[in-house]
Amino acid sequence: MTDTPSVYVTREIPEVGLERLRAEYDVAVWDGKLPPAKAHIEQRLADLSADGLVCLLSDEIDGDVLDASGDLSVVSTFSVGYDHIDLAAAAERDIAVGHTPGVLTETTADLTWSLLTACARRVVEGQAYVDADEWETWGPRLLTGPDIHGATLGIVGLGNIGTAVARRAAGFEMDVLYTGRSRKPDREQELTEVGVDATYVTRDELLAESDFVSLHVPLTDATEGLISTDELQQMSEEAILLNTSRGGVIDTDALDAALEDGWITRAGLDVTDPEPLPADHPILRHAPERLVVTPHIGSASIGTRNRMAEMAAENVIAGIEREPLPHSALADAGLE
Repeated sequence: MTDTPSVYVTREIPEVGLERLRAEYDVAVWDGKLPPAKAHIEQRLADLSADGLVCLLSDEIDGDVLDASGDLSVVSTFSVGYDHIDLAAAAERDIAVGHTPGVLTETTADLTWSLLTACARRVVEGQAYVDADEWETWGPRLLTGPDIHGATLGIVGLGNIGTAVARRAAGFEMDVLYTGRSRKPDREQELTEVGVDATYVTRDELLAESDFVSLHVPLTDATEGLISTDELQQMSEEAILLNTSRGGVIDTDALDAALEDGWITRAGLDVTDPEPLPADHPILRHAPERLVVTPHIGSASIGTRNRMAEMAAENVIAGIEREPLPHSALADAGLE
């Protein structure tokens, strides 16, 4: 036995975070490609008498997991979201919970624009066209798509990421509409300062008037299936739908029907329901002509992932040392 505290990490996070932890503690890391089973996490925590746990969104952290090690003092998730962790159970057990807020905003906004431009200018379809050896000559109608500049961008959820996406529209001289639970004058002012006039409208107005509709809301009971048959049928037939928030915000079957029947032109998804999306899922028959899917890489820049690893390590170190966490999920949820 050793007196050195131990930490279990449920996936190989960037080395910059692991180095911080290994400098202080005994660290064990799950090295599998797929997430460990919940029972495995419980067993490893028990075997290690772990003081700290670093987990991912794919890990269910409930009371049973939290009870697996009597020494557990902190859980830190390598994510902004923490709905996979039973915060109330953690608070009851005096176990601190950390997350990585703020760090994903600009990187996810970049990815949203990658999907927007890829869909509008049919980039993935063009690559497939070249790969299939179909490129015989230049043609006036070959792979034409809608203009981005001067178009109308609709933002559903003008939070940090939605605002960052809207800010980037200045360079394309787009009209920006947004909707949500309430108008946000502070966000409007922030955008005005960079040359974007964002107009608050109802959801129905946004869906009907936008050339591009981009979703930036958390997954809650209120937002699950937010975009379904009625909403898709309200959109323009030329519209493009983008989702870099959570897969469950869109009714996948309804989107499948919308692409099949031409209710909208295209969709670009970084998140799906189910996730991962199986290669034989029916909706993928629309790819790449009407559908572009990326495998939840919204935060996948080297700089962002490294910073997430550092933040996760900072949380664990603070928790084991019984200091306030620099990025506390319990505090953000009003449980601390």
